Amino acid sequence: MRPAAISLLACLTLVACAAKPKPDLRLPAAYEAPQPAQADAQASVALDRWWETFGDAQLTALIDQALVANPDAKTAAARLREARASRVSALSAFLPKGDLSGSATHTDTDQIKGGLPAGAQFPGFVIPGVSFGGPSDTYSANFDVSWEVDLFGRLWAARRAANADVAAATFDYQATRTSLAAQVADSYFLARGLAIQLADAREAARIQRELYDLASKRAQAGLAATSEPDRIAGDLAQSEAEAARLEAELQAERRTLLTLAGRISEPTSNVDTPPFVGAAPEVPATLPSDLLLRRPDVRSAEAQLAGAVGRRDVARLALLPTFTLRPGLGWQRIEQSGTIQESSSWSIGGALSQPLLDIPNLLAQARVYDARTQQAAAAYEKAVQTAFGEAEGAMVRLAADRRRVALLVDGEARAQRAYRAARLGYSLGLSDLQTTLSAEQAWRATRTQLTAAQVQAVRRAVQAFKAVGGGWPGAAQAASAQGGQSRDRTG
Repeated sequence: MRPAAISLLACLTLVACAAKPKPDLRLPAAYEAPQPAQADAQASVALDRWWETFGDAQLTALIDQALVANPDAKTAAARLREARASRVSALSAFLPKGDLSGSATHTDTDQIKGGLPAGAQFPGFVIPGVSFGGPSDTYSANFDVSWEVDLFGRLWAARRAANADVAAATFDYQATRTSLAAQVADSYFLARGLAIQLADAREAARIQRELYDLASKRAQAGLAATSEPDRIAGDLAQSEAEAARLEAELQAERRTLLTLAGRISEPTSNVDTPPFVGAAPEVPATLPSDLLLRRPDVRSAEAQLAGAVGRRDVARLALLPTFTLRPGLGWQRIEQSGTIQESSSWSIGGALSQPLLDIPNLLAQARVYDARTQQAAAAYEKAVQTAFGEAEGAMVRLAADRRRVALLVDGEARAQRAYRAARLGYSLGLSDLQTTLSAEQAWRATRTQLTAAQVQAVRRAVQAFKAVGGGWPGAAQAASAQGGQSRDRTG
């Protein structure tokens, strides 16, 4: 059997044995999170601007600054530029190649002996002064081209792989920006939560100072034991110590925000963190089909699979013959002893190359790329399943956080009324200190839980936006603006 036939048979065998992988992308029909009654399809937030859902100008500014100045964003942008440049380099290998060359030479020759004297006679003619010495100039130019004729689709396979690599780098760039935006938003709401806790600690200290003053007056009047002010002083010291700790934590979180935004040299006071957060958006009815089109990491995994398939096809096609055309143009001019010789030429040729002894190595390489394609298919399948799991988990937890906040809002209001009644009774001598302190501690505990739930809900919303790849219908209307009213903290 001829070598070309052997190579073709080997390639066809590989194609038959290793078809394009088909990842298992089966998912549940919909998320199992509670669905809102209505959703406005026109209210969808742009994929790359989901943080504007919260309506916070400072948050938007911090994220925009981070997307420009953060080292992770710069690195992702550089990798995208690298992928685009690599695409051009990979495809240029299949384009015609050729170099234009030229030369100029000046030669001065002194003839020592030999040659023919001027006027030498031969039978029938006379040579009019032939000299083999003196100056001469030679000029030449050549343009030789080599072009591989793509008869079997190598260029198209390489183009698919290169385009897929650029697409994967683009989605990786988007994923980095989404992750960075989520990191800034999470840190921002964490700082706002620390500001709420700090305000709570200061309010608790203020309330306990009032109780301390009231207990001191009652003790001086003989209406209460002298140990009651000391009992309150211990709680007051704890609240003041907690406030000092929270101040340090808030300053550190502000510094984290400035670092993420590329503003490391600025003072932390440049980040305003009011002690309140808005309500988290309602849970949407997002389908897996939408998820596959939105998540940058899922789209990157899909592009990487397409790139692996393209490289596998290139490796298989390496077993087939290679045809190369080699046209060329040439020009030469020689000036010597007053005479000029000038010539031009063109040529056309071709070459055929068929792998023979290298076939075992090429077959092994083809199997390597086939295995990598299978890995890329499995990675794509895993990315889809992971994305759905993360999205559904974020949706379910966000719905639970919203219900938890609603319950704690009512509970905090009731606990506050109970404390006010107990304090009034204590000031009138109708109840003892322990009852008042118990009511105050119950109110403080409920208030702390409410603060934690509200902050966790908005941070969970950030996770949900990241998990589904952007905003969703109705999110902007459901989320309360961050400039809304804070909870009443008065005692």
